Parts: sequence; C-alpha cells; structure tokens
Amino acid sequence: MSRFLSTLGLLCALIAGASTATAQTVLIRDVHLLDANEADAEVLVSLLIKNGELDVVTQDRIASGEADIAVDAAGGFLLGKLDLGQTASFLIFDADPRVDIQILLDTATHARFAINDGFIVKNTLLAVGFEPEESGGRGWLGYTPPPMALPTTYLDTAKWNRWETKYVSGIFLAAVMFDRIHWSQDEANEEQVGDIREFDGGEIRGLRFGAVGTINFEKPWVYTIFGATNAFDKGFDTTTTDDITLFDYRLDIPLWNRSTVSIGKQKEPISQERLMGLIYEPMQERTSVSDAFMPSRNVGVVLNSSVVTERMSYAVGIFNDWFDIEEPLSQSSTQVVGRVTGLPVLSPDESTLVHVGFGARHSNAKQGVRFLTEPEFNQAPAFVDTAPEGVESGVFAADHLLTYDFELSVRQGPVWIASEFVRTDVAAPESGDPTFSGYHVTASWNATGEMRGYNKLSGTLMPLQVARSVNQGGWGAWEFSARWSEIDLSDEAIDGGFMRILSLGANWWLTQSFQVGVNYRHIELDRFGISGTANGVMGRVMLSLE
Repeated sequence: MSRFLSTLGLLCALIAGASTATAQTVLIRDVHLLDANEADAEVLVSLLIKNGELDVVTQDRIASGEADIAVDAAGGFLLGKLDLGQTASFLIFDADPRVDIQILLDTATHARFAINDGFIVKNTLLAVGFEPEESGGRGWLGYTPPPMALPTTYLDTAKWNRWETKYVSGIFLAAVMFDRIHWSQDEANEEQVGDIREFDGGEIRGLRFGAVGTINFEKPWVYTIFGATNAFDKGFDTTTTDDITLFDYRLDIPLWNRSTVSIGKQKEPISQERLMGLIYEPMQERTSVSDAFMPSRNVGVVLNSSVVTERMSYAVGIFNDWFDIEEPLSQSSTQVVGRVTGLPVLSPDESTLVHVGFGARHSNAKQGVRFLTEPEFNQAPAFVDTAPEGVESGVFAADHLLTYDFELSVRQGPVWIASEFVRTDVAAPESGDPTFSGYHVTASWNATGEMRGYNKLSGTLMPLQVARSVNQGGWGAWEFSARWSEIDLSDEAIDGGFMRILSLGANWWLTQSFQVGVNYRHIELDRFGISGTANGVMGRVMLSLE
C-alpha cells in the first residue's frame, strides 16, 4: 500500500506540474539581423523573448539557463519587426533573402523558425545543449547522458526541485510510464512460448527518480544517482526484482580539454541505441538486438573525449559488477568495452548529418553465457533464448566472447534513419563456438518539423524538443516511426531461435514532460522446428518532472 501511495503522490505532482505551466522564455542565438538600408549590412546577435514579448537583443552571449527553450539559429537571417517590449513576430531563414528572392517565395522550405504574436508556429532549429562554460565548467561531462533530459532551465535556483550550496548543487528529476498491451498469436507461436494473452493488461513500466548535480571543486565534478521501484531497464544482466534498484550512481571527473573519466554504475560505451534514454527514443522499447547482446548497466570506469573539432568521439572502459551483485571479484566476469564515432557529413547549419560508429566488447565469461530477449515489449515472455535444455542456470560455459557493433545514422531536418548491426562470437568449444547476430533499421519523422539535436560528446541523438506545446496553444510535437529488426540466436549446438519484428509507432509530446504513444508489432519466430507469429499493440503515457 505504501508503494502505491508514493506512486500516486508522484503522479499527482507530475500532473499538477504539467497543468500549471506558464508562458515560456525563448532564447535564440547567433541570428543575423538585416539592415534594409544597406545591402551588405548585417550583425550577429542573440534574442530573448519573455511571455511572447521581445526582451533583449544583444551581441553578448546569453546563458541558456535563462530560457525554457534555447535554440541556435546557426547564422540564419531574421526578417521581421523587432521592438523591445512588443509582441514578437518574425521569421528566421536558412539563407540570405537579399541574395535569392526564391527564399521569400518558398518559406515552407527556407523558414527555420517562425513566431507570430508571441507564439512559436514553427521551429526546426537545433536546441542548445548542456553547456559547461556557463556555470564555471559545471556542465554535462559524462559520456552517458542522465536517464532523463535535463531541463534547459537547470540553472534556475527558483525551481523547487533544484538546490545550490557552496559545496554541492543539483536538481531532482523523476519520470513515470504507464503501459497497456493487447496480444494475439497463432497456434504455432503458442506452442513455442505459451499463451501470451495472460500478459494482456496494464503495468507501471517504469517509475524512476534521482538527482544530477555538481560537487563544486575548482573544476566541478558531476554526480548522477538514479533509482527505480524495480529493475525496469532491460538487458541480459537484469534479473533482480528488488523493491528499489539503484541503476545509476557515478562521478564524472574532468581531466583535460574535453576529456572525462566516469566512475561507478553506468551504461557501457557501446551502441547509440543503448546509450540513448529509453523514454526519448522513437519506439517505446529498444530492439531485441540491444536487449539481448548488450547489458543495461555495469559497474566500471570509462574514459571519453571528443576530437577533430568535435567531429569524432571515443570512449573506452573496463567493467566488473562484483560490487553490485555481491559476488567475489575472482568469480565475476570482466568486460573491456570501447566505441568510436564520427561525422563524415555535417552541413554548415548542422541540419544534415551522417553518423558512423563502431563499438566492441570483450568478456572473459567467467559466469557463463546466456542471451535472451522479449519481442520488444516488456509485458511478454522471452521469445528467443540460448539456454541449453536441461541446464537449470540457463547459461552455457565459454572461455570468452567478443561483441561487435556497427552504427550508421542519417538525419536531415525532422527525418532520422538509424541502423545497427551486432555480432557476438562465443569461444565455447563444448557448444561448437557459436556466433549470434542481429540488426535493426529504424526511421522516424517529426511531422511538426522539430529536429533532434546531436550530442557530439557521446555521438548520440538528443531528445526531441517541443516547439509549441499544447499549453501554449500549439499541437505539441508529433513523431511517427517504423522499424525492422532481426535476431538470430541459433548456431552450432545452440538453438535459441530466429526472430523478425516489424514495428510501427506514433508519439505525441503534448509538452516537453508529457507524452502519449502507441506501438504495434508483428513478430515472426522460428524455433523448435516450427514457425509462429504474434501481434501486439501497446499504449503508453509518460510524465516527467523537470
């Protein structure tokens, strides 16, 4: 009962926070103002809009912490009337309309930002990220972003969930997700995995809470600590059902330039999909490939940095979870993990990019090997599983294993296509040294025009920013997605199954902290010498506290 009451209390607080939102403050950086009297005259400025009125126009830098929405115009050109204290109405184009009149004739293509009578009606500009230089170096340093996106106004000490002292500063964050699913299956699939209709119904998919902040040394350290009411974050290492689970506790310590060392429980530096926060991905659940081959979190040390004018990033880490699982170090598996990413294509305004990445993971497999996963819905049994028949623990012995991850992503404005291929080679002579693999291709389109930012430090896409939320009279942000994934866990002596999944999804972000969505999956499974199919539809409501 106490757990239910605490959950209900948090939900009420989140709903209250969403319903009492006020008009937003908007910061626009690096935009060119045009002088109509001089063809070549222009000046690069920053603008601050409060309650729909133009508050500041300056060539000085404005801290993003002063705004609810902070975007980078990347040298775009502003056309409109700018009167301080008056309601803002203007357009920002991606090129100079004085040079090409077609820009004015095709505003749908060239207008990157539009505000009318103080209300944002279009915004495809990149969001300004978490910035170390604005708070004496107290920005986001670690390779893995926090489980929930930090609000742009994280520096606002007036926020009730933020604190500031001489030695320690921070902000409290929380999120809750409610799911409801409906299943159907044919007779062959029921023979393979059992009757999955017993999984019909609703659940609290995740109730997470924690804090992010700084320990205020001369070069501040960033701490992260997050927990959950259960081990909701999936991965092949996640089996605990404790009432409270700490799934992030770490320190990010600055070293030199853009380099940082992170110590504690964290995500391993492999796979763009695994590194991104689950609640901000286009689909409700990660792919079967990520869930089967890559752990949710692990205890270890990671060194990371960005190089080549932030066009590349790298990270390397060593892990062993003996401390977390309370087993002797000599009996726990040790992993060495690394990842490198690059941007071979990046347009001047950063609206178009091509991302490539490669990751590798080696484990000495002291605790044996087992790969299994549900069909990309949490409320389901494992559809594929390498557990040998008759082995109670479910693991098979191995000398070591090596996992490779190849990434390719293309983002052009509101369209994003991401893909990954994963292969694991297992040195297990008794099982024939099997090889397992899988891949996915995911496409998403933001119908309302918003564009996901790119985190150059970690080589990941950032959460979708809502240009005009429903409490500002807008329609929020609409995102539609499709995904195809395959995973093969059958090779040599191991018959874990072969699964293919087609997924379709739609997300509606009413505000930056309130989202509803629906996913459909068609699953085909080959296992035990038969082929079966299943279908699932799930709705989700997500609320977060900023």
